[in-house]
Amino acid sequence: MRKSQNEAVLSALAAELKHRRSSLGINQEELAFRAGVHRSFIARVEVAQTQPSLSVFFDLANALECSASELVEGVDQRVRKESAASPADS
Repeated sequence: MRKSQNEAVLSALAAELKHRRSSLGINQEELAFRAGVHRSFIARVEVAQTQPSLSVFFDLANALECSASELVEGVDQRVRKESAASPADS
């Protein structure tokens, strides 16, 4: 993983993706199919090992039946919540 990646954002994206996928009642394979990516890519995103490109992010949002802005907002809320819970990391 590149050092330039923000661990808090990757973790928040992982959690948001898992939450939205679970809410839809679909597995990683179905999400991957809907988004046009490989299941192993979804698995890596969901464990915060990689991040999607911007175009794949939009595909994921569409596959999760939300807008990209809604997905970003969910990730942002998780990042803010986490940073508020651990102010020593700031």
